[in-house]
Amino acid sequence: MQNPNEVTEVNPVLTLWDEYGAILSFAVFGVGVGIVLYHFLRLTMTKELKSRYDYISKYEINTLWNACLLVIIALGLFVNTLLAEAELHWFIVRLFVTAMLGLIIGVVVSNILKFYYPFYVEKRLKKLRYTPRISPKTGKPMKLLSEEEEDVYLDEGMQAEEEVFSVDYDVWIDEETGYTKIEKYSGHLHALQCPECNYQTLKVSREEIIESPTASKEGELMKFYTCTYCGYKAKKSFKIAKLKETGPVQSEKPVVS
Repeated sequence: MQNPNEVTEVNPVLTLWDEYGAILSFAVFGVGVGIVLYHFLRLTMTKELKSRYDYISKYEINTLWNACLLVIIALGLFVNTLLAEAELHWFIVRLFVTAMLGLIIGVVVSNILKFYYPFYVEKRLKKLRYTPRISPKTGKPMKLLSEEEEDVYLDEGMQAEEEVFSVDYDVWIDEETGYTKIEKYSGHLHALQCPECNYQTLKVSREEIIESPTASKEGELMKFYTCTYCGYKAKKSFKIAKLKETGPVQSEKPVVS
């Protein structure tokens, strides 16, 4: 029979955890919050609208996911510092249960960032893309040309990218000085809303030229869409503009970004 006066020996791992567990959780939490603060600070410091657009579309969702993951881990670590445990095996069981709960929370957060948050991002990107650019020549707002008007300022290579490979160009012009700025956007960057599941997960999976354009006849491009969430598939036909025999001569090379 165990002597009631006998002192139970505490596992050194638990002793180490009691001393440094809370510090570790605060450190991980601080890194997660720091990542978010750095992200939005950089956005604030980025004045050029196209650069801000590119940064948000490329990094924001992944950055927020990494930060949320660290915060979830930090909270799990902190919860396990609130209760003292004398037995190592019970401590391991508690860590396992916390990890499972953290996994469930992580899946929920991941789905929010993957399927719902892009709607909010899309609105911000649309605002950034179509906010009038300021001309460095006059300091006045520039005009965004329509799809028909912008072809005059795009070379044949740019037009081929836009019509065949779904690269989209925006052309801004200063009507007073003729200063031109061309901005390049990826046509595959953002997903569309799926009509089957209503999530914004419908993406172009491949493209096929059904009929090549000539100088006298338009071509046809077929885009095939696949929903990455529910597997819904669709296709849509697009016209490819006639080929131009000669291109316009420009006096000043436009700025491309």
